[in-house]
Amino acid sequence: VLLTNTQKLRDVILKSGLSITFISKKLGISREAFYKKMLNVTEFKASEIENLMKILRLSTIKRDEIFFHQNSEYKSLIV
Repeated sequence: VLLTNTQKLRDVILKSGLSITFISKKLGISREAFYKKMLNVTEFKASEIENLMKILRLSTIKRDEIFFHQNSEYKSLIV
C-alpha cells in the first residue's frame, strides 16, 4: 500500500516557509481537505502531487519519497 509520508511532507512544508492555507489555496482545496490527504484519510490526486512539486520545488526523488511511500507495516505482512 502506497501512502503519503506525512512526516517528510510536513518537513518540506516547514522548510519552504509556506503555510498550509497558502498551499491548499494553490491546490484549490480546503485546509481540511489538505490535512485529510496529508494524514492519509484521503488520497492526493496525481494533479495535486504535480502541483505540489511546483509549489514546494520538489525533485522527482523527493516526490517519490513523500507520495509513493511503502507502508512498512503492510510490507512486513506480505513478506
